[in-house]
Amino acid sequence: MKAARIRSFGSAISFDDLPIPVPAPGEVLLEVAATSFNPTEVALRSGVLATLFPIALPFTLGWDVAGTVVALGPDVDRFALGDRVIGVLDGGAAAAYVAAPASRLVHAPVTVPLAHAAAIPLAGLTAWQTVFEHAKVVAGQRVLVNGAGGGVGGYAVQLAKHAGAHVIATASPRSHQAVLAQGADDIIDYTRTPVTEALTEPVDTILNITGFPATVDIVPWVRPGGTIISVSVPVTLPSTVDIHAAHMVMRNDPNDLRHLVDLIDTGAVTDDITETHPLTALPHIHHRAETGDIRGKIILHP
Repeated sequence: MKAARIRSFGSAISFDDLPIPVPAPGEVLLEVAATSFNPTEVALRSGVLATLFPIALPFTLGWDVAGTVVALGPDVDRFALGDRVIGVLDGGAAAAYVAAPASRLVHAPVTVPLAHAAAIPLAGLTAWQTVFEHAKVVAGQRVLVNGAGGGVGGYAVQLAKHAGAHVIATASPRSHQAVLAQGADDIIDYTRTPVTEALTEPVDTILNITGFPATVDIVPWVRPGGTIISVSVPVTLPSTVDIHAAHMVMRNDPNDLRHLVDLIDTGAVTDDITETHPLTALPHIHHRAETGDIRGKIILHP
């Protein structure tokens, strides 16, 4: 089978011939329908995340997976041959087949194509835990999603709206229509107007999805006693500020993913698939991401 791998940090992505893996105890073999691109994989390839996510090289890329179970390892009883599943892996999904821990997988939604479901796991889990576990968004709150145009931001807008919040989203013009369709009540075009000038009053909660530093600079955006949850960068606020602030790191929780799948199957949450490409386009996608030319979720199929 072909697999998209990096052989050293900073190297180009190579497409290597590898044997189809054999599932170990507790694993299933998936015929991969698709993986999806996550911008953090660019940082992983460059070596920036080597300390946070240590990997053995050469390394097969691909954290999100959507696929069909084609073989069962010993001690697997939660899935059957032919089951369609999704999940977050520790790499390996950018290939035709992958052996995946059954404990990391859940049944795929039935209302979307299996390949499209590859967009859900990492971005969806990150947004779910940001909104419900860390920010604890409830009905009636004013929530600012800073960076709504990306994969995590799109899910965060929908989940905060599902919770009953009034959602304000920052987005560039190319993302406006998609973010409105996802349920945002107000949009701030940060390319033209500073957020502080656009807000008529401070919000209860900021979900900071962008690489914008969560520092004292954004304190005026949130009311005293409010909350800032930052996904991409740590929070650095002085202790004298009356704001609950935290840096969120996604936890691979299949129960949370199962709840998200349920919302997708009821139509409460939708995917924002912006592009679909063969896996061989992955080097080009990485290059585009380095220049900021990415919006929404990009699907890559073997």
